[in-house]
Amino acid sequence: MHGKHLYEYAVIRIVPQVEREEFFNVGVIVYCKNPRFIAMKYQLDSKKLAAFCPEVDVAQVEKNLDAFKAISCGRKNAGPIAQLENAERFRWLTATRSSVIQTSKTHPGFSEDLEDTLEKLFEDLVV
Repeated sequence: MHGKHLYEYAVIRIVPQVEREEFFNVGVIVYCKNPRFIAMKYQLDSKKLAAFCPEVDVAQVEKNLDAFKAISCGRKNAGPIAQLENAERFRWLTATRSSVIQTSKTHPGFSEDLEDTLEKLFEDLVV
C-alpha cells in the first residue's frame, strides 16, 4: 500500500450499562475505500469489565466482539451483513446503536500504511 490513503476509523467501546452511558475502549476499526481495506483489532479486559459491571456475561461480550470482527473481515460464515461490500460493512458496524458494543463517531485521516495505522490507533486509544 504505497502513497497516502484517506481512511476512516472508529473506536469500539464496551458500554456495560447502556443507561449509564459509561464506557471503555476495547478496539479500533479502520476502513479505506482504496485499496479496499477494512480491519478491526480488539482486546477485552475481562477484569475491567467485571469491575464496571459484575453481572455482565463476559463470555457473551467476547462472542459478540468475535462476531463484530468476523463481519468486518467479511467471513462467509458471519451472516449476510458480512457479505456486503467493505463500505457497507463499515457503515453497518459503526452505526449508532444502544447496545453493549458501540462505536465512536467516525474520524478521517491519511495513512501510507493502513496496517501500521491500525496498530498505532489501537496502541493510542485502547492499550
